Amino acid sequence: MEERSWFVRMRMAIMVAMVVSMRGASGEEGLVLNYYKESCPRAEEIVKEKVQELYNKHGNTAVSWLRNLFHDCMVKSCDASLLLDSVGSVSSEKGSARSFGMRNFKYVNTIKDALEKECPKTVSCADIVALSAREGALMLGGPNVPMKTGRRDSRESEVDVVEQHIPNHNDSIPFVLSRFQSIGINTEGTVALLGAHSVGRVHCKNLVGRLYPEIDPSLDPNYAIYLKGRCPSPNPDPRSVAYARNDRVTPMILDNEYYKNVLAHKGLLLVDQQLISHPETAPFVEKMASDNEYFHGRFSTALLVLSENNPLTGDQGEVRVDCRLVNKDG
Repeated sequence: MEERSWFVRMRMAIMVAMVVSMRGASGEEGLVLNYYKESCPRAEEIVKEKVQELYNKHGNTAVSWLRNLFHDCMVKSCDASLLLDSVGSVSSEKGSARSFGMRNFKYVNTIKDALEKECPKTVSCADIVALSAREGALMLGGPNVPMKTGRRDSRESEVDVVEQHIPNHNDSIPFVLSRFQSIGINTEGTVALLGAHSVGRVHCKNLVGRLYPEIDPSLDPNYAIYLKGRCPSPNPDPRSVAYARNDRVTPMILDNEYYKNVLAHKGLLLVDQQLISHPETAPFVEKMASDNEYFHGRFSTALLVLSENNPLTGDQGEVRVDCRLVNKDG
């Protein structure tokens, strides 16, 4: 009996050691499926209900949820630092040039308010960003992403480093690839995530460089005429409602029409069009253009990797009561 007891104790010790070793230094042990199953059983259902409700009233919110995840998770951590307002010593990431055109932040708190009524001080804003992105992708006809939860919220803005982490719309493909690779997303995943450009719209401010003073020769001539009609001035007012749809065929469906457009020289942004001129990315563009299921599969995988970039978990950070503000008692 004593020998058997010794083996049981040793086995338990080994199992504990394995769990600790798997956790690592980044705190990723807190990210699991259905993290709130005991502390707030209806959390994910509430997020889903609110995303659907908001989509029915404001269809463009679905696009905003995806962009929120990208802009939050690319900058050091998936920690909802993006959502902080400029208050006191905090300078908001929303004021960064990379955040130009982002909107619908107020609806994050619509979801948060519903969760606070159900389970006060329990569901983090960072998890709201992740879960709303999952539901937003589904609302747009995209794949179901098995999003894990358990993130905590940052107490700091990362506005000073936003532009170091988020590539710009006119950056080179090697630079864009390097930014994604720095958080564990390979070339195939990067091409898939850029497929999010199949939905939403782009302000003329980010387009006129391809139209004036001369038209970018990589643009389809007829498409260039359309874009100049949407953006008739080389100096558009950033506050004006001057936009072009990312995809004119299926503008609110997350599908592979984006890649077909790129192959037809109808990529809206310079980074889009460059995908077919770079040897590392061109084969993936062609494959995704021909197979929507393949695109959805790679998009799901890449979005999951993005959503798990260096999260705060356990005792790190906090769970904000208001996603716009650091907790007063924090």
